Amino acid sequence: MEANFSAQILRAALFAARAHAGQVRKGAAAEPYVNHVIEVAAILAEHGAPEEAILAGLLHDTVEDTETTDADLTAVFGPVIAGLVAEATDDKEKPKEIRKALQISQAPKHSEAAKQLKLADKIANLRSIADSPPANWNHARRIEYVGWAGRVAAGLKGVNPGLDALFDTTYRAALARLASEMP
Repeated sequence: MEANFSAQILRAALFAARAHAGQVRKGAAAEPYVNHVIEVAAILAEHGAPEEAILAGLLHDTVEDTETTDADLTAVFGPVIAGLVAEATDDKEKPKEIRKALQISQAPKHSEAAKQLKLADKIANLRSIADSPPANWNHARRIEYVGWAGRVAAGLKGVNPGLDALFDTTYRAALARLASEMP
């Protein structure tokens, strides 16, 4: 790994940690939110994703979940990384059901880097849903999320076979976990 890329990774991790300071995941473990973006970046790095996808993995929720703007990301990380984050970000102005439907319909249209980023994000989210679900999510809502994630992933696959396989394994494990918890 180049020293320059190492510096960029650390700068993006620090930026994400500061942006998400005080935020925690919705799960029972209430882990620091920054752990999620680090997990996404690690999944990408472990599966040979391009450097811009790894950097964007660290930053992917900053615009959606913090006060960070596209302009902030462009100023600090340049237009390529900011554009990739924008491509992978939901428009929070739209209702939740519209955003979810758009993720399914837009998935096949994303760039290869964005497809890998979104697939890694879904992998991390499925792990969380299985291992530390939000306390207010009943069994049916967890099953619905896993099914929806599978529909989104169908449009993201085909770029990175390792990520595709990891998604499939994680998806099956989440379904098995939920089946074992049937009320």
